[in-house]
Amino acid sequence: QVQLVESGGGSAQAGGSLRLLCRMSGDTSDYTAIAWFRQAPGKGREGVACINLGESRPYYTTLAKDRFTIARADGRNTVTLQMNSLKPEDTAIYYCTSERRRSCWPVDGQRGQGTQVTVSS
Repeated sequence: QVQLVESGGGSAQAGGSLRLLCRMSGDTSDYTAIAWFRQAPGKGREGVACINLGESRPYYTTLAKDRFTIARADGRNTVTLQMNSLKPEDTAIYYCTSERRRSCWPVDGQRGQGTQVTVSS
């Protein structure tokens, strides 16, 4: 089992930037990808970005493409999400996930508590 902890959320104005961090710890040997999802009040879960840890190849959904960047940092099991050109509709709880022996996208398995991102106009 692994634990995922997000940090770096907060408030920003439209057009601004925030950087999120996801740290995975525990028995991580079988966990090969980390993904970011988000969920806004009253809405369903949306995929944002994903990275396969062994090859560092990123994947993005349409909402993140050209604005967000996912990357590994500080070793294999830490991932950042750099969010630029933020929009009010990016307001949501962002959380990271990983699933045993599942490459992008790990839609089930373990997830963190999430970090709130609020973008004002």
